Amino acid sequence: MSEKTVKKHMGLRAKTRLTNGTIYVILILMSIVWLIPFVFILLESFRVEATYQVGYVIPKVWGLDNYISLFSKTDFPKWYLNTLTISLFTAVIQTIIVLSMSYTLSRLRFKGRKLLMNVMLILGFFPGFLSMILQYKVLSWMGLTNANSVPGLILVYVASSGMGYYVSKGFFDTIPRSLDEAARIDGATRLQVFTKVIMPLSKPIVIYTILSAFMGPWGDFMFAKYIAHATSAGMNVAVGLQNMISTPMSLSANYTMFCAGGVLVAVPITILFMSLQKYYVEGVTGGAVKG
Repeated sequence: MSEKTVKKHMGLRAKTRLTNGTIYVILILMSIVWLIPFVFILLESFRVEATYQVGYVIPKVWGLDNYISLFSKTDFPKWYLNTLTISLFTAVIQTIIVLSMSYTLSRLRFKGRKLLMNVMLILGFFPGFLSMILQYKVLSWMGLTNANSVPGLILVYVASSGMGYYVSKGFFDTIPRSLDEAARIDGATRLQVFTKVIMPLSKPIVIYTILSAFMGPWGDFMFAKYIAHATSAGMNVAVGLQNMISTPMSLSANYTMFCAGGVLVAVPITILFMSLQKYYVEGVTGGAVKG
């Protein structure tokens, strides 16, 4: 290898290192900026010398008083249970619907298939709050608002699940159809092919779908506030915590408790996401290969 070629390779390597180093520095700075508010909330949740907002971050007196008060003086356990119930039911039902719809659109060919896909894709572009008034009226007629908002919210969250087929269908498109055909030749039904052949090969997209379905209701505020605005028993954690600081007086009295509630809401979903991040990324990238 000539000296000129060696210098060229060294120059490319140095340029690559510089580019990668710059990207890493930018990402680290972005991560720090993104994490600062969460660190502040965590520190505030352990501050016990004052319950209101103060001009410093590190507490002068540390303790678990805010967490204890959150469980003993508010309906936080009920809000948390409501949120967990809504998220779990939504995750299970929505995952079943999305994966079934995605597999059907990926493998079966029927009249109107492309029209159906295009219509669902276009409808998915419209924000859900456009129909909030109508949805509230329907749920109100059914008695599924305020104290009975948990089943009402589950119904709304899973109602349009089929329209979220796109990523999962792209993943199923990457699985060879020959596996389906071989199973069918051996006498397997469509359901058996789906559950015993395709699903074991689709762990990343299954986990991605479950996480997506779980995280939506877990952090929802707008629609949950609209459906359960008057009764504490039907609120989720987002609505309940916001209700705790809805006035200047309540903000002053409950600010540190609010921070403690925010920590308790964020920690489980963070642990869940971090532990399953590998499969989540594989599901996204796998589903993006084909449309």
